[in-house]
Amino acid sequence: MHCPFCAHDETKVIDSRLAGEGRQIRRRRQCLACNERFTTFETAELVMPRLIKNDNSRQPFDENKLRNSMVRALEKRPVPSDKLEQAIGHLIHKLRTMGEREVPSRLVGELVMEELHELDEVAYVRFASVYRRFQDITEFEDEIKRLQKISETAASREQMSLLPELLGKKKT
Repeated sequence: MHCPFCAHDETKVIDSRLAGEGRQIRRRRQCLACNERFTTFETAELVMPRLIKNDNSRQPFDENKLRNSMVRALEKRPVPSDKLEQAIGHLIHKLRTMGEREVPSRLVGELVMEELHELDEVAYVRFASVYRRFQDITEFEDEIKRLQKISETAASREQMSLLPELLGKKKT
């Protein structure tokens, strides 16, 4: 690290602390030549994959576009903003941990739909209608029927998981 005062290339770290909610390290440094002190901040550089659009063009991932599309789908829905931020964080984490330099934009759309399905089914249908380009009311109906089947299957699994517990408890 070069000293910002005399440009000497040797400094020593006097103190290190976490900063920025644990996302940064704040280091207090001292120049070995002029003895001036200064502060530096270190952050991890995590690169998001580039998106491959349907026309094969590439563009950088834009978290604001992601957030805006999810906010639009969740408009006037009873979903707290902290849940939305958790969903966005979860989605970004999935993309980073894939380890890919480029991902199809369709994959991001599918991941958004998964997160919206967990948050709010109405928002999910809103997003799906735009994302999948629903042409008429029957496509909405088909998607809603599919959601109902998924919900019914999940509910029956929960009920069936209680059966072994109930059967295991015999009256004595």
